[in-house]
Amino acid sequence: MQLKLGVVDQSPVRTGGTAADAVRETLELARITERLGYSRYWLAEHHSTNSFAGSSPAVLIPRVASVTHDIRVGSGGVMLSHYSPLQVAENFRMLETLFPGRIDLGIGRAPGGDARTTLALQYGRGRIDADRFPEQVEDLAGWLADAFEDGHPWRRVRAMPRAAGLPELWMLGSGGSSAFYAAQAGCGYSFAQFISGLDGAGQVRAYRERFRPSAWREAPAASVGLGVICADTQAQAQRLAASLELWGARIMHGRDRGIPSPDEALAELGPHWTPPRLGQDGARMIAGDPAQVRDELHRVAAHYGVDELMIVTVTHDWDARVRSYELIAKAMGLEGRGVTE
Repeated sequence: MQLKLGVVDQSPVRTGGTAADAVRETLELARITERLGYSRYWLAEHHSTNSFAGSSPAVLIPRVASVTHDIRVGSGGVMLSHYSPLQVAENFRMLETLFPGRIDLGIGRAPGGDARTTLALQYGRGRIDADRFPEQVEDLAGWLADAFEDGHPWRRVRAMPRAAGLPELWMLGSGGSSAFYAAQAGCGYSFAQFISGLDGAGQVRAYRERFRPSAWREAPAASVGLGVICADTQAQAQRLAASLELWGARIMHGRDRGIPSPDEALAELGPHWTPPRLGQDGARMIAGDPAQVRDELHRVAAHYGVDELMIVTVTHDWDARVRSYELIAKAMGLEGRGVTE
């Protein structure tokens, strides 16, 4: 079976670059990865950061969908705790109406920012506790599929517009109870290994075992989000990966300066720094040459028992980022699309 590869794009902002640069690159990368044969293009949600420009998937999704042709486009994901489930349902019903058969709604319960930012996002509504997330998911599903039962308090509140199809519903998780919630909702489940740094194979198994068929799908569907950097040589890939390592170390100390260059990163990390070794379950980053990346992606997919991986590639240099996706597509045997501009 051909392994499918999707893209998760955080719209990274390099040091010396701008958020406008990052958004322009998001649109161009969507065009490129569609031509290369990637299966999906998901936009992430981050707030109050100098490092990622992707703050509003619902706004960016239609722009990405309008510059592509048939690749699925969606959120990776909407942080549901900040929003009314009805608002999210109507946003994505509208997107499905505009781009039928192409829209994914990935949801998560992480805040996508710090505690103060969370309060600002929920301004005027009061803090929504994490333990209300299952209720929010249930209400979102009810409005998306018009599935509230008679007697339900929201039964007569209709999400608009009415559309023939539904967006695909996915739950994103990096640990905790997300796999259980996804199984209960009967939606897809994507484990974000690039965030967690944990081996999530157990969560994926639990999701499959507890899955309940629903309006979204009759059988479970799971994927894994992986940080991947591929270059012509392993040494080049490891050098590029130093940027993300230093960025992460800086964030832990409250220094949000954007994605640094490899030279800047290695000057601070030291010339002998290397990314996690290949073959390590749960590693946030896979960095190597095309053959190494190919073998590792197949190994991870087999370990999780999935047929789709979502690739997150963050580099300081735009050309290196594009080259990584090109090398991965070729190494993995993706069939490119003959789309025309």
